[in-house]
Amino acid sequence: MTLGPALLTALPLLPLLGAAILLLSPAVTAGAASTDERRAAWGPALACAAAISSFAVALVLLVDLLGRPGEDRTITHTLFTWVPVADLRIGMGLLLDPLSMSFVLLITGVGSLIHIYSLGYMSHDPGRRRFFAYLNLFLAAMLVLVLADNYLGLYLGWEGVGLASYLLIGFWAHKPSAATAAKKAFIINRVGDTGLAIAMMILIATFGSLAFDVVFASAPEAGTSTLTAIGLLLLLAACGKSAQVPLQAWLGDAMEGPTPVSALIHAATMVTAGVYLVIRSGPLIEPAPIAGHAIVTVGAVTLLFGAIIGCAKDDIKKALAASTMSQIGYMMLAAGLGPAGYAFALMHLITHGFFKAGLFLGAGSVMHAMNDETDMRRFGGLRAAMPLTFLTFGAGYLAIIGVPPFAGFFSKDKIIEVAFAADGISGIILGSVTLLGAALTAYYMTRGMLMTFLGAPRWAEDQHPHESPASMTGPMIILALGSVAAGGFLALGDRFAHWLEPVIGSHHPEPRLPIWATTSLALAAVAIGVLIAYRQHAAHGVPITAPTSVSMLTRAARRDLHGDTINEALLERPGRHLARGLAAADTNLLARAVSSVGALSAAASRMLRTTQTGYARSYALAMLAGSALILAAFWIGGVR
Repeated sequence: MTLGPALLTALPLLPLLGAAILLLSPAVTAGAASTDERRAAWGPALACAAAISSFAVALVLLVDLLGRPGEDRTITHTLFTWVPVADLRIGMGLLLDPLSMSFVLLITGVGSLIHIYSLGYMSHDPGRRRFFAYLNLFLAAMLVLVLADNYLGLYLGWEGVGLASYLLIGFWAHKPSAATAAKKAFIINRVGDTGLAIAMMILIATFGSLAFDVVFASAPEAGTSTLTAIGLLLLLAACGKSAQVPLQAWLGDAMEGPTPVSALIHAATMVTAGVYLVIRSGPLIEPAPIAGHAIVTVGAVTLLFGAIIGCAKDDIKKALAASTMSQIGYMMLAAGLGPAGYAFALMHLITHGFFKAGLFLGAGSVMHAMNDETDMRRFGGLRAAMPLTFLTFGAGYLAIIGVPPFAGFFSKDKIIEVAFAADGISGIILGSVTLLGAALTAYYMTRGMLMTFLGAPRWAEDQHPHESPASMTGPMIILALGSVAAGGFLALGDRFAHWLEPVIGSHHPEPRLPIWATTSLALAAVAIGVLIAYRQHAAHGVPITAPTSVSMLTRAARRDLHGDTINEALLERPGRHLARGLAAADTNLLARAVSSVGALSAAASRMLRTTQTGYARSYALAMLAGSALILAAFWIGGVR
């Protein structure tokens, strides 16, 4: 029991130390090439050891929590007092409960597999040591985010994740597209981060604290309008980190980073942060129905938004990125429904961590074999050349579209069920949206499978696809096993919902439709999506060049439904004009006003300087005149 706080501290400290050692130790600069290679190899090995060690610590802490009664499954540890200002006391502390434990296992487990995969994927990159340092930094920041016991500590991890994503997305900064993508992700996330910062200011003004226990206990005493404002600001923050409409435009461009980065961002770290923020802040959002409705609406819109984009993408990584946007939309929708949906949102987040990481690593394996080609129209027939990649990618494919008994079937169907159970007409609308999203998911994922692994080969003659090394296929196999079994394991006997009860409470909504009806509708939607994709891309073949005679919706989806254009019109151009206007006002008004004050002072000085003649008689005359004026003033006052 006494080891709990020490182990809790070690969770983020291990990858943080790994990042610090790799970034601050001297680089390899001299010696024979073989010696350099041996000396450089310790960097990736150290980073992998730090990640795996953190996962091992997480498993020990999981055993500790499971051995405790449900209401006592919490470990806290205060590290130091961070902000001692007047009556405000904000500490830096760690909190491990079933909610944060679930995220810790996902972050360290999937993160460790991605580290191992990167050993093979980045083996020939000259900057691989720096790359692994950034991976460790990413894990450390995300662990601080989910383990902090107050909003200031969460904000520290939140900004750390933003920094790490910027460094990793722009890792190949010699490519202008990668540098641009990194800046785009950083700037868009700053918009969301502003929402979190303002929400924290309101929390301090309202509750005098940022500690979760104090704020949540005092939430019933706050006004609805205050909680609504806090909830909407937290939603803005979540939209930035989790790439939800309207702050979604950065996610597709983030594919410019190395593929392991894409897997880490999309499966285990950055995009899950927004969902965590919403669920953790449930006691603040639940008493504010407007904020809850806004979260549900954003989730529903993004669910369809991402799915439609995914249907039109030929770039395998960008299709998966759009898929992530859509799947996070499912989670946000469920989280916005309150306690009825928290467990299912988090369950889908964990199963998504397995199958989406496996899909991205599978895409990276294909790129590794195809000289970094990403256009699925130039793949085809890779099943025979890459059987392990085909099988592991296929497991992720079946999981994400929701085929039983794969993981996504158990988690996504629960979200469809709870969406239909919402009150009134909104339940029918939300349920229909989730079904449409399931059909679109089945379509674009089947399209990707057919274009990549099946059909006739369409690659160039100088390409010789081959299976990836064991360091890459090993993690893919483990993730594929999770894609198969994780959902059933978590859903059996509602064990995951019971695990989370100490944090989210016990809530069992009355279903609008029988479970068999919801399942039948979901499977029917999947079957329709698969059949349409097969008819379009298997029966009629896949042209190497994308058709230009397509519908307006397809053209819009190819351009990300004009997300960049909308952001440019609503945010960038007004912001640019505002900046120019402020600069002009500064130059023409403020600067001139300051200059005028100086000119006036100089003029007054010149006038006063003329009175300084140096003659005593002039000064005596001036004193006499002044005295006469004062006496006259007194006399006039006395007469009155």
